[in-house]
Amino acid sequence: MALPDANRRDFVIGSASLPLLSIPTSANAASEAKVEDDLQRYVGFGNKQAGGDGDDRCGAWLAAELENAGFAVERQAVSVPFFATERCEIAAGTARTTLWPQPIVRVTGPDGITGPLVRVDSAGGAAASLNGAIALVDLPYARWSTALAKPIRTPIDAAFARGAHAAIVVTNGPTGKIIALNTDGRRPMFPGPVALMAPDDAAPFFTSAMRGERATLHLTGNSGRRPAFNFVGRINRGKGRWLAVSTPRSGWFTCAGERGGGIAAWLHLARWASRNAPDHDLAFICNTGHEYEYLGAEESLQKIAPKPHETAFWLHLGANLAARDWHDAVGTRAPLPGTDSQRYLVVSPPLLPAARAEFAGLTGLEAPYSSDQLSAGELTGIIAAGYRSVAGVFGIHRFHHVAEDDAHCLSARAVAHTIAAFQRLVAHALQGG
Repeated sequence: MALPDANRRDFVIGSASLPLLSIPTSANAASEAKVEDDLQRYVGFGNKQAGGDGDDRCGAWLAAELENAGFAVERQAVSVPFFATERCEIAAGTARTTLWPQPIVRVTGPDGITGPLVRVDSAGGAAASLNGAIALVDLPYARWSTALAKPIRTPIDAAFARGAHAAIVVTNGPTGKIIALNTDGRRPMFPGPVALMAPDDAAPFFTSAMRGERATLHLTGNSGRRPAFNFVGRINRGKGRWLAVSTPRSGWFTCAGERGGGIAAWLHLARWASRNAPDHDLAFICNTGHEYEYLGAEESLQKIAPKPHETAFWLHLGANLAARDWHDAVGTRAPLPGTDSQRYLVVSPPLLPAARAEFAGLTGLEAPYSSDQLSAGELTGIIAAGYRSVAGVFGIHRFHHVAEDDAHCLSARAVAHTIAAFQRLVAHALQGG
């Protein structure tokens, strides 16, 4: 599937209009071209919500790529929530704006919920009674990712505990847009309807709350669960020493900067390892359901991953492998040739010297952490399951979980540069395993 012309044009402009990065010899022109093609294909699938059309078609493409490289592919069924929005908006006085429903969604009913709009601070404090109110939760500024984070969950829980009938959460962050929040994928987190508001839209509603005005929230749609799938591509050479490489593919929106680099790295390493790791068995795992607090990763770890005692090395390719950095200027936002520094490399303690050497000069990744000190996301579950030799990348770039995380957030050259370092790290790890 080719990218639509507009998306392809945006991607090429986004990659080519900036100064070129120097690429190590292990990421030559041919591999860089392939990385760019893989990124374009991933972006072209559009919305990646688990079990949706984009996620399913993306998974089918990735599985076919592994089969073409000689892997035997096994799918694993996963049940995930979904919500098809009919109406999600709030009105107060003359102000009205569209919101984002927070899954697992609790609806309002067709008549909506009406009550006083009461501002709630980040500690859960409010100046007026919340009994029967719609709480307007004003989060502190951050690059948010999950509703399970204490600074998000605390004020929402406090509002409902004090009688609020619904909560509207202003996701204050670096873009001024709605930041979608990961959530529990098995049951609703909150007792009433919760929706997210863009900071850019919040001012008139804060004014309404200050005046004690009433507001009406409508949150309606169709919900349930639907099938999705993980898969693993294996090359079993009978060595009894597995190289495992995993990455999620799903997310709330297009997920270009969030997921694209990890997908491209995963594909590159699969093709490379199929030819260049003859002394190891290979297990390349691709998960859905990431946005539901790693629902798919939990399932794959239990059922299709190689056993810890048989695994020589596990690399997890998480969010923000190499998303673009930006300058914030007056009235505009300008792309930079560099990579967002809010990306983290975690490795098992024996791999720290090699990681420092191989990632030198790569912003953020050049300062790796020991897995004894730090982990996050799916990598935490991998470590907890007993895998001894691991590495993982994760981070939150500027457009993380924002609808505008599109092709403009990617540079194929920056991704290729980062992939080359991961290839060298994998080669080093396998020499010891």
